[in-house]
This record gives sequence, structure tokens and C-alpha cells, in this order.
Amino acid sequence: MRIFAALADPTRTRIIEVLAVRDLSAGEIAARFPVSRPAVSRHLSVLRRAKLVQARGEANRRVYSLNPAALDELDQWVARCRFQWRKRLDALGRHLDAVAAKERAGKRSVK
Repeated sequence: MRIFAALADPTRTRIIEVLAVRDLSAGEIAARFPVSRPAVSRHLSVLRRAKLVQARGEANRRVYSLNPAALDELDQWVARCRFQWRKRLDALGRHLDAVAAKERAGKRSVK
């Protein structure tokens, strides 16, 4: 998933957080970060390729917005992982319950 590679960088993650609040122009985004405008432009390009943000032209500037569909894809992936993890934890719980029941049964038979 390109999304994870895009979000691996803290600057890009922060850009996503900023755009979650409101749409901003490239210049407004760049003003919020201690990196050069070309660096912010490269970050925005990575986010666009990962389909996390979209850009539209307004007059002579590009305005960026969050693409919620990409976040839906991320949510679905997390939900699948969470489902599998819960299955594993449930299986562990059943195993531990069985071990505890055997131990209780063993203690009763020793008395």
C-alpha cells in the first residue's frame, strides 16, 4: 500500500492532519513547516500519488484537500487486521481457559 509509505514521513503525516481541518493552498501548507517550499511540494506530490490528497486550481494557486476515500481504504485495512488480531486473542483466551480448567481439575483429584 502506497498509503503507508506516504504516511511514514512525519511531515506528510502532519500535512494530512492539517488538511483534515481545512483545505489549504500549497503556500499556506508550506508556511506551516520548517522546510523549503520545494520540499513541501515533493511531500504533496507523494501524498497525491498515494491518493491521500487532491489538488484543484483556484486562480493562480493550487488548493489541496484531504481525499477521504483513501482514508476509507486505510480504515478497511485496519479493520481486517483488528478482526484477525481479535480471532488470535480469542483463541489464546480459550487455550488459557482450558489450561486453567485442567489445573483446577488436577488439584481437585490430588485432594
